[in-house]
Amino acid sequence: MPSADPRFNDFVLFQAQNAGLFLGQIPNPATGEKHLNLRAARSVLDSLEMIEVKTDGNLTTEEEKLLRAALANLRPLYEKVAANSDD
Repeated sequence: MPSADPRFNDFVLFQAQNAGLFLGQIPNPATGEKHLNLRAARSVLDSLEMIEVKTDGNLTTEEEKLLRAALANLRPLYEKVAANSDD
């Protein structure tokens, strides 16, 4: 059984927050404005998908649930924003 690493959860949450920022869902903390950066959002999503593959069988149940939930929320959000974007 894999052992828990609190850094993993923090990492996944941080990356999901970054994706939300890049998808214009979260205001920039410095400016308070929302901006869209699909390239950066795609990069974060790709990274989380790569981590999902590379860590298969090496995560605790909680870590796996968190990663899968983040991806389940981000994938459709990315698709929706990308479909409605002029970028």
